[in-house]
Amino acid sequence: MLFRRREPDGLLERVRTYLWPRRSFSRSVQYFSKRILRLKATPHSVAAGVAAGVFASFFPLGVHFVVAAVLCWVIAGNLVAAALGAVFFGNPLTSPLLWGASWETGKLILRQHLPRHGPPEHLGEMMHKLSFDKLWAPVLEPMLIGAVLLGLIFGLVFYGITRWGMTAFREQRRKRTAERAEKKARQGGREVPAE
Repeated sequence: MLFRRREPDGLLERVRTYLWPRRSFSRSVQYFSKRILRLKATPHSVAAGVAAGVFASFFPLGVHFVVAAVLCWVIAGNLVAAALGAVFFGNPLTSPLLWGASWETGKLILRQHLPRHGPPEHLGEMMHKLSFDKLWAPVLEPMLIGAVLLGLIFGLVFYGITRWGMTAFREQRRKRTAERAEKKARQGGREVPAE
C-alpha cells in the first residue's frame, strides 16, 4: 500500500482517534457531508437514508444498523447514506446524550416520575441480570417511546437538510460542468496558428 504507516496505530490510539479526531470535528463533519453529497443516488434516496440512520441512532438496544436497514427498505432510502448517518449521528460521544434524551422524553410522554431519592430500587441489579421483564416498564418502554418521537423529529429535519443540500450540490455541479463544456467548445472552435 502506498500511504500505509510504517508502524500501525495500537488499539488505544485507534480508540482515541475514533472518539476524538486527529484534525478537528469540523473536518470530520466536512468529510461526512462530502461523502453523503457524492453518493450516486437520487436526492430522495440519499436523504431518506440519512433520515433512517438518524432515526435509528436514538434506539437504545444497539441495533442501529438493523433498524436503519429495515427503514431504508420501507422508505426506499440509500443504505450507504443510512450507515453514514447512523455512524455520524449515533457515535460513542453522542449515544449517551441521545439515550438520555429518549428516556426523559419517554418518561414525559408516559408521565412517569422517579422517586425523590433517585432511580427505582434494584435498577443496578436489574441491569446486571438483564431481566427484560423487570427492565421493560422503568427503562426500556420510556426509551423506546422517546426514541420513536425524537427519531421522527430529527429524521425529518435531517431529511430536509440533506435533500436541500443534495439538490443545491447537484445544481452547482451541473452549472460547473456546463461552463467547462462551453469553455472547451470556445477554445476548440478557435484556430490554432500554424508553426
